[in-house]
Amino acid sequence: MRILFLGDIVGKPGRTIIKKLLPDLRKDESIDLVVANGENAAAGSGLIPRLADELLESGIDVLTSGDHIWKKRDIYDYLKVSGRLIRPANYPEGAPGRGSTVVDTASGKKVAVINIIGRVFMDAVDCPFARVKKEIKTVSKLADIIIVDLHAEATSEKIAMGWYLDGEVSAVLGTHTHIQTADERILPKGTAYITDCGMTGPYDSVIGRDKERIIEHFVTRLPIRFEMAEENVEMRGVIIDIDDETARADAIKRVQVGYDG
Repeated sequence: MRILFLGDIVGKPGRTIIKKLLPDLRKDESIDLVVANGENAAAGSGLIPRLADELLESGIDVLTSGDHIWKKRDIYDYLKVSGRLIRPANYPEGAPGRGSTVVDTASGKKVAVINIIGRVFMDAVDCPFARVKKEIKTVSKLADIIIVDLHAEATSEKIAMGWYLDGEVSAVLGTHTHIQTADERILPKGTAYITDCGMTGPYDSVIGRDKERIIEHFVTRLPIRFEMAEENVEMRGVIIDIDDETARADAIKRVQVGYDG
């Protein structure tokens, strides 16, 4: 089983590179399943149904999200019925949508995807460590291969989760900071791990936004409208090879594919 996981898709540049490059990348790398974090696909913050459909039609099998999924209220009803867009499982009861899903690959193998959000430097939510165990118990009845998107700020919280779930899931993959880290590895019991998969969007920027406006804000501390950047667009993420029989990860490698949009 070969899974491609793409980091946070940011705005139109991120959506455009998905449409342009994902089909060929999927074919060239013999990808069985594509998962991507889509919470920033609508103008850099949030997601709307039309754009969720656009991304899914472009070759993404499952969309995960994070704290920004609630920015556009149009997505709330979509979350209630979609089996391919999930939100962090550890939001309190009553939040629309689901925190995990199980999908079939072309080979017929089932894969579960779980979305969890961290609490360090983030809004107060239910315990991610307790909640992820409940989700694993549920989805493990349906799928042996389990992928976890941990949407979190603190590297310590992400690394702790990797060790906590080593051997229980096939991969723990960090999102949220938009900066791809270089610590990809296979943990001792067979779980693939990376602290952050990076961003799918414009890299001549400050995490996707026009760098001059962000610098002005930092220098002056005045409220400034942050505009999307557009240049040096890349898809970043990881490819994970997983043994179909044991559900252990055999390899994880970073992906950096781009064009000057």
